[in-house]
Amino acid sequence: MKILAIESSCDETAAAVVEDGRKILSSNIASQIPQHVIYGGVVPEIASRQHTKAITAVVRGALDEAGCKLSDLDAIAVTHAPGLIGALLVGVNFAKGLSFASGKPLIPVHHLRSHIAANYLTYSDLKPPFLCLVVSGGHSHIVEVADYTKFRIIGQTRDDAAGETLDKAARAMGLPYPGGVHLDTASVGGNENAYTFPKPKVSDSEYDFSFSGMKTNIINLLHKMNQKGESYEIKDMAASFQSAVTERLVENLEKAALDFGYTKIALSGGVSANSALRAKTEKMCQEHGFELYKPQLSLCGDNAAMVGAQAYYEYLAGSVADLDLNATASMKIE
Repeated sequence: MKILAIESSCDETAAAVVEDGRKILSSNIASQIPQHVIYGGVVPEIASRQHTKAITAVVRGALDEAGCKLSDLDAIAVTHAPGLIGALLVGVNFAKGLSFASGKPLIPVHHLRSHIAANYLTYSDLKPPFLCLVVSGGHSHIVEVADYTKFRIIGQTRDDAAGETLDKAARAMGLPYPGGVHLDTASVGGNENAYTFPKPKVSDSEYDFSFSGMKTNIINLLHKMNQKGESYEIKDMAASFQSAVTERLVENLEKAALDFGYTKIALSGGVSANSALRAKTEKMCQEHGFELYKPQLSLCGDNAAMVGAQAYYEYLAGSVADLDLNATASMKIE
C-alpha cells in the first residue's frame, strides 16, 4: 500500500511516499530555519505563509522521487493535530484537495503518533507493545504503545517541554536558533558536573515532568553572571544543563519501565536526536537489559515519512476522514 503523506504542523513543509508503513520511497522537506532565525524562534504567521509557498513543489518532488503519479497511490495522509493551527490548515486543505481530485481515501494522523512511528521506519521488526519517550520542542511524554493505534499517556510535562527548555537555555547563552541543536554541539568536550541545576519533581505524579523551574534557574544564573562580569566556559554550561534536563527524562522513563514491566523502550521526537539523551538512555537500558529503539537522526525531526508510517496503521484500523476534516491545535495522543 502506497501512501502520500503531508506534514506541516510547525516550520517544516514535508511530503513523502511510504509503502506498507515501513519502506520510504521518497521524503522531501523544505526547512524554514532561514526565515525564523532572525527572530530566535518560529513565528506562526510566517510559518503558515512559507508552507503555502512551498507545499506544491514539495509534494510534487516527493511524487517524482518515488516515481509515482496520484493514480499510483492508495491513500493520502496528513498531520491534522496538534500543532500551529495556521500551519496545519495548509497541509490539511492541500491533502483534502488531492483526496477530492484523485478519489483516494484521506487519512488523518496525529503528530505525536507519527513521531513514535518513525521507529517503524528504522526498525522493520519493531512491533508494539513498548514504552516510548516522546520529546520535542512542545511535548514531553512517556507513552505506553499498546498497539499501533492504541496509546496511553503515563507521564507528561506539567509546564514547559524539555525541547523548549533546551532552546531557551541556548538562547540565553547566545547560541543561534534552533537552540537545542547548537546547545548539543556546544556541549561537546564540556564538563557536565561543572554547574548544578535543580531536580524538580511533581509531587502528585512520579512519572510527570516539570521543566519551568530549570529554565528560570539557568536564565537567572546567566543574567547574574553577566551583571557581575563573571565568565564561564560555554561548553561546560551547555553540558551541565543538557545533562540535568536529560537526566530528568531518563529517570522517569526508567521508573515507568520498571513499574509497568516494559523491556522494550523507544525514543522519538526532535530531542531524541540529542546526544546526551541517547547516551543516558542507552546506559540505562544496558543496566536493566532493556531493548532500545531510536529513530535514525534524519527521522527525529518533523518529516512526512513518519506520517506515512503511522497512516498505514491508522488506515488498517479504519481511520479515514471525510472532506470536512479540520485542523486541531491541541489533541491528546490517546
